[in-house]
Amino acid sequence: MNKWKQLLCSRKFWAAVIGLVFLVIKAFYPDFPLEGDEVIGVLTVLSAYIFGTALEDGLSALLRQ
Repeated sequence: MNKWKQLLCSRKFWAAVIGLVFLVIKAFYPDFPLEGDEVIGVLTVLSAYIFGTALEDGLSALLRQ
């Protein structure tokens, strides 16, 4: 149960969910008011956020040792 709680509290998880929602909306509703380049930009920002958060978590765990 603790793993589920950690997953639902994870910033990386919610950023990935938001990216997935953007992809699904764009796939099923091509008339969505965002162009393909804008969706790619949003997904790039979310990917950078996930990478940065993972780096922050990893470095903080390394410094705690």
